[in-house]
Amino acid sequence: MPGNGEAVTRRTDVGGGEGSAYVLSRGVVVLFAVACGAAVANVYYSQPLLVTMGHDFAMSPALVGSVVTLTHVGYGLGLFLLVPLGDLADRRRLIVAQLLLLVLALAVVAAARTAAVLLVGIAATGLLAVVTQTLVAFAASLAPPAGRGRVVGLVTSGVVVGILLARTASGLIADLAGWRAVYLTSAALTALLALVLYRVLPRHSGAPPTTLRYGQLLRSTITLFAQERLLRLRALFGLLIFAAFSTLWSGVALPLSEAPYFLSHGAIGALGLIGVVGALAATVAGRLNDRGLSRWTTGTALGLLTVSWLPLAFTRASLWALVVGVILLDLAVQAVHVTSQTLIYSLRPDAGSRLIGGYMVFYSIGSATGALAATSLYTVAGWGAVCVLGAAFSALALLVWAFTRD
Repeated sequence: MPGNGEAVTRRTDVGGGEGSAYVLSRGVVVLFAVACGAAVANVYYSQPLLVTMGHDFAMSPALVGSVVTLTHVGYGLGLFLLVPLGDLADRRRLIVAQLLLLVLALAVVAAARTAAVLLVGIAATGLLAVVTQTLVAFAASLAPPAGRGRVVGLVTSGVVVGILLARTASGLIADLAGWRAVYLTSAALTALLALVLYRVLPRHSGAPPTTLRYGQLLRSTITLFAQERLLRLRALFGLLIFAAFSTLWSGVALPLSEAPYFLSHGAIGALGLIGVVGALAATVAGRLNDRGLSRWTTGTALGLLTVSWLPLAFTRASLWALVVGVILLDLAVQAVHVTSQTLIYSLRPDAGSRLIGGYMVFYSIGSATGALAATSLYTVAGWGAVCVLGAAFSALALLVWAFTRD
């Protein structure tokens, strides 16, 4: 269809091609990274606050656990229902609208006086936090093709930092001013980011690249998986590496809270700061991808991911072994993640939001699988078995890479 072709051409021009009217400066890329980190952090704020929330609302342990579950369910739904809208609507307006709605959801959580209102607000927060993926797709669309990996890497580093610092920041703010202050602070920061992004992001990014209706848009996300082999492969990598990632971070608190360490929740949460090193891998992997080294980067990272479980297996004997394992695992996961996002966006820039949203659904499935399997296995067989599970996820991803060409 000529109309669609013209729309794609205009969009590509804006995306950093020759003669592009919009130059994506490093400052704007950093702004994208900050916004991504701030948005995704909302998914993880509640984890250190569950006990306090449960006490305030007289919630049963099962109901308290549903706070985390609803957040992730909302996020998973948002990946499928909201992120594809970036291929249909103006991304600048969509991002600002989602951020403002996120402010409202956070305010509902902060002001909740009943458990029902709290859970509704938490679910809405998870649903709207997927603005992170719309931001990633928008940044990729504005970047020149030759530097797209670098941009995606920098933006993803913001996501990494947001995920890993969320629990620490949440605990500190709650200690100072109560758990409601966590969500009020986030609401204020999100509102500020909405204003800044409204003023900074390009006002004219070309006509929407698709004329599909919303229902057709959602169906086309599934169709893309049938059409694009690379998308299917990278989605499988995403599922496996985040299953390994979640296996570690969902299970490691259990041995650390027991003999011989008996670490506090705050001390365990602080271990997440070590994982910020993974942000370095995000930027380096992006640059390597721009040099045509995506396959080498993926294979090397998956090898490191598999090896990381060897020092992690000695966690009970040495905290230094844990630190080395955490650094290796986070570096590897982020390297594969950035490479995958860069490659799949390049498949069909006109469907960038659907590609990234569909890929991230598998990320969510992997994260949920790893968390459930790790906690269940630890109860039955201990930390050693959890490490075997994580190594199995990692080795399977490496094996898939070895028998494919992408």
